[in-house]
Amino acid sequence: MLIILGYIVVVASVLGGYMMVGGHLGALYQPSELLIIGGAAVGAFLVGNNGKSIKKTLKALPKLMRGSKYNKALYMDLMALLYRLMAKSRQQGMLSLERDIEDPTQSEIFANYPRILADKQLVDFITDYLRLMVSGNMNAFEIEALMDEEIETYEHECEVPAQSLSAIGDGLPAFGIVAAVMGVVHALASADRPAAELGALVAHAMVGTFLGILLAYGFISPLASVLRQKCSETTKMMQCIKVTLLSSLNGYAPQIAVEFGRKTLYSTERPSFSELEEHVRNAKNPAKQTSDENA
Repeated sequence: MLIILGYIVVVASVLGGYMMVGGHLGALYQPSELLIIGGAAVGAFLVGNNGKSIKKTLKALPKLMRGSKYNKALYMDLMALLYRLMAKSRQQGMLSLERDIEDPTQSEIFANYPRILADKQLVDFITDYLRLMVSGNMNAFEIEALMDEEIETYEHECEVPAQSLSAIGDGLPAFGIVAAVMGVVHALASADRPAAELGALVAHAMVGTFLGILLAYGFISPLASVLRQKCSETTKMMQCIKVTLLSSLNGYAPQIAVEFGRKTLYSTERPSFSELEEHVRNAKNPAKQTSDENA
């Protein structure tokens, strides 16, 4: 929604300012310039990326229009889920988690947090490392190194569509110049026409530079920034899980482990100590939490 609002502001500001000085919108309508710029940008995108990168970029575009799902409520659900898993392992042993991690959809613990269960990537990240912890064959340092590698790999994969869009944005001003130069060439080839017509041809040619710069910095490059922000939110969730699980593996009580995880979160979504404590207290009594939510 913010992206659409931003686009409206960009268009309204640019065209509104143009009309305030007496400009005519009809002069900006140059389909041939759009074809040159847009076609060249798409062609360069196809040349500069392999099939996997193209597919990943196209798959990421619809996500841009969705709002962020990573808010304070989701973070508290995550930490309450981790608390219950760690508390169960502490009371009944790590082997007691086998049924929960083998099929989270059938787990009573996971079922209490449908928003977490709906995020397959987070569920897989949690269950994969709990499975390693249950096996007992790896120490905390080995698991931490493996977690770091997986998070780094995820960051590299996230950067692919963002880098692709950023490259398109960087190239659009140059393609705008190409369109403008071709327009000027056409105008010079028509030097025998009256001055008024020649001036119109030159003006139309300059629209190419305008469109290239506007599309780059007003439309495409901001999308790359949004993709990087969305990636960092998911990465932060993974880091929170990492710190919490490692704290538990190092012998800290579940209450302390989730507090360690809380400290890794961004300050804008980080719950306060009292908020988290209350949520964890409800996690100890899921029946009470459900009745409070229904009330």
